[in-house]
Amino acid sequence: MFKLIAAEMIVPNIHLLTLEAPAVAREVKPGQFVILRAEDDGERIPISVADWDKEAGTVTVAVMNVGSTTSRLASLKAGTSIPTVVGPLGNPTEIERFGTILCLGGCYGIGSIFPIARALKEKGNKVITVLEARSSYLFYWDEKLNEVSDKVFYITRDATRGYRGHVNRLGEIIKSLEDPIDRMIINGCTYLLKSGSDASRPLGISTIVSLNPIMIDGTGMCGVCRVTIGSATKFACVHGPDFDGHEVDWDELLQRRKTYMSEEVVPLRTSRCEEHMG
Repeated sequence: MFKLIAAEMIVPNIHLLTLEAPAVAREVKPGQFVILRAEDDGERIPISVADWDKEAGTVTVAVMNVGSTTSRLASLKAGTSIPTVVGPLGNPTEIERFGTILCLGGCYGIGSIFPIARALKEKGNKVITVLEARSSYLFYWDEKLNEVSDKVFYITRDATRGYRGHVNRLGEIIKSLEDPIDRMIINGCTYLLKSGSDASRPLGISTIVSLNPIMIDGTGMCGVCRVTIGSATKFACVHGPDFDGHEVDWDELLQRRKTYMSEEVVPLRTSRCEEHMG
């Protein structure tokens, strides 16, 4: 069993969980993920690691509450335990001295982009961070991200902070910078990954996305997380999760992610209705 050291809803629908998992904390690198189960017979879900402490033996993840399993994780309290924390899984993000890097994050990707930005900064890169959300109250870890970034930009759909709109403003932000962007790294929902890749393509910027397909075992055995990259089929768990955003078959990925939507969302809504009615 893995003890939950801390649990909080940091902004609406985003929960930070810090778990005691020393074997993972010793080995994890930026861009990798863990697989969690909230209960013994529960679903296995992949979650990117947002931070870790090797000395304390803890790992922190940002969980977005969107379905029945994430709802169970979000309801956990500090001091309780879960049966499964498997990892680190996947390949680490490539961390080299590239020059000027733009790190784009949204929702749970704001958390998972942090260790990547930190490692890139430590490597001597100039780090530009762009955060996207529906409104300013959905941003978090501002202080942490400002510490590892040379500049932080914000995009909100309601114009409560920074640029108004969505990732369609990304080109405008890039053109306002003094230095050209040598590489872009994106973490977040599939729509953000696709939109960011679409925005960087005409600018000729190498773009790396952390894909989030449906996944079961996380070790390449089940094949559920297969994605099409260029003309090749890849497994996100063992070949990724990072891929060239300009090579991803986004239409296929978006369609595959909807496969179990009714099984996830309908039970979540139904159970809550029954609780209120009972």
